[in-house]
Amino acid sequence: MDSLETELQRARALDESELADAIEAIGFECTRCGACCKAESACGEDGESADEGGGAVVSDGNAESAETDAEPHTATVFPDEIRRLQAAGEYDFRDVARPMPYGLADGPDGPEGETFEWALQTDDCGDCTFYAEDDEGTGACTVHGDRPLICRTYPFSVALGGTSQPMGEAVDEEGMVRAHECEGLGRDISRADAEELAAALKERAVRELEEAIGVRDNYRPVDPSAGQVVVHDSEGAKRPDGSAYE
Repeated sequence: MDSLETELQRARALDESELADAIEAIGFECTRCGACCKAESACGEDGESADEGGGAVVSDGNAESAETDAEPHTATVFPDEIRRLQAAGEYDFRDVARPMPYGLADGPDGPEGETFEWALQTDDCGDCTFYAEDDEGTGACTVHGDRPLICRTYPFSVALGGTSQPMGEAVDEEGMVRAHECEGLGRDISRADAEELAAALKERAVRELEEAIGVRDNYRPVDPSAGQVVVHDSEGAKRPDGSAYE
């Protein structure tokens, strides 16, 4: 049995009550600042990068927004989560997701090469396309009820190999739970909310490992032509529009 299967067993055996205890000990309340939904640098109304302000990405990355010098928001989304978001808003695949930028190179006609998994789509400023702010700057998710697990569980992750670690290194930890950069950390959280977060956190850990195993088992090397992008997910090789790569 290899390490991914071993970690999947550990994820399935996680005690939700212990996870909730850890979340309570760390503390958290969402302030709706939007930092976890926005690009690393602020963007002006004209699409130009601004000097002041700025948010934070959900997972670290190197690609830059096509319209700014900001590092775009990069949040992993599973194939079934993409389909759920499509159905919820009658979106096209590319309205919801984009190829994960890691591993792609800049070709004469744009990105090209092979990559793994999908990221939520971003706007010209590099912010999540589903993020919106009111006139006072309070953030909101326009698909809140259907948001992916990475968004439901932020800023927490579990200390298991093969699972994602948003925002780089943890800034706090308690037992198996790690907490990542967020201004809402350290605030009081009700037991009910901690238990809801714990259940989602366990589900995400299991799903991430199942997806990783699926990617590994369904991976077949391809040699994309110049200017092409191939995305490998748990369902096989796909084009950027989500269709199967033959």
